[in-house]
Amino acid sequence: MSGSNVWSRTREKMRLFPELFAQCANEVMYGKCVAATTTGTQELRKDLCAKEFEALKICFTNAAKKRAR
Repeated sequence: MSGSNVWSRTREKMRLFPELFAQCANEVMYGKCVAATTTGTQELRKDLCAKEFEALKICFTNAAKKRAR
């Protein structure tokens, strides 16, 4: 397997990221949750925004599957 071929596929996937992410506009609640919980001196803790992350992950996965068709 050619190393350059691997990088070409990786670059192509990274180029698609903004397009796929744009399809999940309703799931931006994850970013809002992270921003809200890390204001001031607070640190983000594991599972604090798990519900919002799961919604974003599902949306992004579905968008990627649609794109692959």
